[in-house]
Amino acid sequence: MTAPTVDVHAHVLLPQIEALVAGLPGHAEAKALDARRNGPDALTVSGPMVRDRVPALTDPAVRLARMDAQGVDVQLVSPSPSHYHYWADTDTAEKVYRLANEATAAHCAAAPDRLRGLGLVPLQHPDLLVPALDHALEQGLVGVEISSHAPGRELSDPAYAPLWTRAEETGAVVFLHPFGCTLDERLDRWYLSNTVGQPTENAVALSHLIFSGVLDRHPGLKVVAAHGGGYLPTHIGRSDHAWRARADASAGCAEPPSGYLRRLYFDSLVHDPHVLRELVRVAGADRVLLGSDFPFDMGSDDPVAALRAAGLSGSDFDAVRGGNAAALLRKD
Repeated sequence: MTAPTVDVHAHVLLPQIEALVAGLPGHAEAKALDARRNGPDALTVSGPMVRDRVPALTDPAVRLARMDAQGVDVQLVSPSPSHYHYWADTDTAEKVYRLANEATAAHCAAAPDRLRGLGLVPLQHPDLLVPALDHALEQGLVGVEISSHAPGRELSDPAYAPLWTRAEETGAVVFLHPFGCTLDERLDRWYLSNTVGQPTENAVALSHLIFSGVLDRHPGLKVVAAHGGGYLPTHIGRSDHAWRARADASAGCAEPPSGYLRRLYFDSLVHDPHVLRELVRVAGADRVLLGSDFPFDMGSDDPVAALRAAGLSGSDFDAVRGGNAAALLRKD
């Protein structure tokens, strides 16, 4: 039987979360920081872009019709990263993750054979991470979505060890999707906040997981990196060289960084067939998953055609198109 076509990078918009946090202490400051990082021109374009896509982001019937048009059988649906709200205090953060998990599960329940979901965990409050992951799994979600860092904490922070342990124990998927870039106003023109910022944040976050030894300590962790892992997979040779040449670079992980690419998963959203072929080469065809960033403008309207353009072998094409994701998401 042919595996279904599975898109692991698709989003749902949850207006009820924004209604929850509106006006709370810290919200205005977080919005102002996001505005500075993106710049006024980007905000002028992004506002109408998102409004035009609200039906696809909120209405399961519209989503399913778009999936049919794309030839996508199953989507792994994650909340819009704008819902992270890592500025929130403990009480608000708990309300946010519960609402996000429950609302995403309700959205996916409209078509449970075709829509699988991911929840949220508040990276700014390490003591809430395991309860938040457990809550997501209790709703029938398959894992959680996280950003590349939280204020004052990288993914290598020892405080996150309980999250990695619990995710490994449960087989939960951890979808790494950055939101915002700490290069801040240096990227506030020409949408550099996204085109440069997102792949930079992916590379930094994955490097923290690799070089700190998180992946050594948690070999069964199922991390899926959005945007093809950003700059790291195609520049992994520099990381390998540093690991071999410098004692400080090799102190935290047991093997050259390139070896860890085959312990991670990556979506196919790289917007270049040559880069996609290189990603498959360095990570392995069994570690790349179809991804579209549905339905945003920085995504792919035809992810299967984008995959086909890479000219992979038939078996590799089928694995990336859906076989790998079907195995990753399979209910034991």
